[in-house]
Amino acid sequence: MKWIDLPPVWLLACLALAWWQKTQHAMGLSFGPVWADLLGGLLVGGGIILALLAVYEMRRHRTTIIPHQTADRLVTSGIFSRTRNPIYLGDVLILAGLILFWDAVLSLPLIPVFVWIIEKRFIEPEEARLRKKFSRDFLRYSGETRRWV
Repeated sequence: MKWIDLPPVWLLACLALAWWQKTQHAMGLSFGPVWADLLGGLLVGGGIILALLAVYEMRRHRTTIIPHQTADRLVTSGIFSRTRNPIYLGDVLILAGLILFWDAVLSLPLIPVFVWIIEKRFIEPEEARLRKKFSRDFLRYSGETRRWV
């Protein structure tokens, strides 16, 4: 059951709920014409780029991208110099973008719910492991680089 507790599974669950809401319970609501499609596409594209940049940087430093594993190295370069959680930020952008693109208006509350799940299930435990393993370096890094943006 460990495979269930991974961020992509939570993202897919939220996306499935948003899609279900749009197709079964749209209630005639819409974000409007073209702007939501354009913004949604930009958010999805930006989210994918963020995630890919983060995976590249973690692979370059030869450390794990698996959330429940302890990192071999503290990655603070590349996209990690801007945000401590670029993959999770990318996931949030993808969720928000597809909600906009699909016109799933009633699914907007899924965004803060997803952020809360990611923080509690993944970010806080990861940061605790990083703080324990890289104490001073992580303290400096977390003081200089924001968790999200």
